[in-house]
Amino acid sequence: MADYTVLNLASDVEDMGERFGYAPHMEARFARNALGLEKSGISYFKLAPGFRVPFGHQHSEQEEVYLLLSGSARVKLDDEVLDLKPMDAVRIPTTVKRSFEAGPEGAEILAFGAPDTDNKDIEMDQEFWPER
Repeated sequence: MADYTVLNLASDVEDMGERFGYAPHMEARFARNALGLEKSGISYFKLAPGFRVPFGHQHSEQEEVYLLLSGSARVKLDDEVLDLKPMDAVRIPTTVKRSFEAGPEGAEILAFGAPDTDNKDIEMDQEFWPER
């Protein structure tokens, strides 16, 4: 029998947005462990209309790709802000800080990262976005 894993990102993976106090504005489902991934990761995010992720982050080893599935969003990459539309993919190299803000209809985003660092290479920035 082939070795594989099938799960539903929206229902089979714990919503860490709830655990970290961002619900109902943000779902964050990190599926690396649930899928048994050894060298990469995948995450699903659902942002409420106009919600801005209140922090930025960067990695020293992990390259990431974010894919906007639906809605609209803005991504902040260091000091630059880009508008995204559905099916736009953004490759973000190591060391570039990133964060997202949903457009008026909200946003669904998939994130892919490699290599698997178990987030030991992450640096958080709680003051990444300017005050509104």
